[in-house]
Amino acid sequence: MRLENLLEGVEIVELIGSIECEINDFHFDSREIGNNDLFIAISGTSIDGSEFIDNAIDNGATAIICSDIPKHLDKNVTYIKSSNLRSVLSIISRNFYDKPSTKLKLIGVTGTNGKTSVVSLLHQLFSNLGHSCGLISTVENIIVDQKITSTHTTPDPKQLNFLLSKMVNKGCSYCFMEVSSHAVDQQRIFGLHFDIAVFTNITHDHLDYHENFENYLNAKKLFFDDLNNNSIALVNKDDKRSDYILQNTKAVKKTFSLKSFSEFKCKIIQNDLDGMLIEIDGHSLWVKLTGNFNAYNLLSIYSVAVLLDQDIDDVLRNMSLLSAAEGRFQTFKNNENISFILDYAHTEDALVNVISTINSIKKKNQRLITVFGCGGDRDKLKRPLMTKVACDHSSHVILTSDNPRSEKIENIISDMLNGISKKNLSKTIVINDREQAIKTAFSIAQSSDIILVAGKGHEKFQEINGVKTAFDDKEKILELIKQT
Repeated sequence: MRLENLLEGVEIVELIGSIECEINDFHFDSREIGNNDLFIAISGTSIDGSEFIDNAIDNGATAIICSDIPKHLDKNVTYIKSSNLRSVLSIISRNFYDKPSTKLKLIGVTGTNGKTSVVSLLHQLFSNLGHSCGLISTVENIIVDQKITSTHTTPDPKQLNFLLSKMVNKGCSYCFMEVSSHAVDQQRIFGLHFDIAVFTNITHDHLDYHENFENYLNAKKLFFDDLNNNSIALVNKDDKRSDYILQNTKAVKKTFSLKSFSEFKCKIIQNDLDGMLIEIDGHSLWVKLTGNFNAYNLLSIYSVAVLLDQDIDDVLRNMSLLSAAEGRFQTFKNNENISFILDYAHTEDALVNVISTINSIKKKNQRLITVFGCGGDRDKLKRPLMTKVACDHSSHVILTSDNPRSEKIENIISDMLNGISKKNLSKTIVINDREQAIKTAFSIAQSSDIILVAGKGHEKFQEINGVKTAFDDKEKILELIKQT
């Protein structure tokens, strides 16, 4: 591809050399550069991309995009000075793959909770409606029927546009994509065209990265600020910050809610562990999902489907067939009528949602045993808050490890213990080993009790001291069920 075509939309501050040369590929890692490639010298948190320009040239780069032109130049190399190289990477990625987001319907979903569930449910629904679809999520990426392991909630710009282009080539009409606050802040989605942007909710999370809640909120808001007037901004009106999210958007504004006045409405009529009866815009519907949070998820996907001109009767009929995303309020039961619930809840409000849902539908004689941990190298403020929620609303609580990462398990649990009041001490135990914690919960459970295993959900590993080891909550639960 000609360099001048790759540079469409890039602000050029200074140019040395020709932009009429052919470029084979582009990279922001100098180690991946080959002959006639373009190197974008992006700086990270701990490295300066400009330090690797010579390495890139040695590896065959014939064009460099950088923040400052180097003092020593190679006469066979084109140098382009530009500002904000992260957005440049996104523009280059878009151009290289021929603007794939404009060739299908791209629906982006952001929020603290519900992103994975909503995009997964949308992918299920639209696939069942007969459409060829793509999915970009925390759990997995899907191109029609091809599944690709996911490494990030939202991939880097090159990988993202590559996936979208493959979807276009495979005939996908729709792509449903999680949009993380990190991705917005790092401009990974810059230059993409979103037909619909969905805001689910926002509570405290990722403050290890954003430093404070205001920055986190504004990262979510920026997603909507950047939409054009050909897009639709669909927000959860029951979230008190929904108006702020919409404040500066040019997109058409639409709302959904369970409690507030909005374009799309839902009401829960009946709720139990096997599912719930809901009313959406006057239509009664039995679904296999349960809980207030799932009512919001279902209402959001219904709203998206209507906004995308799908037949309402077909939508409602297929919504009744939908199943939960992996690790999102998945239920299992053994022969002794002990129920296991597996959920990804890893924030205070997510844990509140899950526990309150369980307590609202369980019988008086049923006990709730909650097993959970908190991740290392993440927001420490939520640890005691999550413990307090679990202890206040569970019969028994087992504090254990999650993904400690580089932190000591003992230090994480010490933070968690600060959330235990004197009255809750007797119902709380600490078992560092997660597998043993799940087994202990099962050993103290009686017939008809409910065991909630929270925190990891779909994850198939546990990360301790930077090393990932195979560990699957679901697998451990199923092994225990087989033993009875």
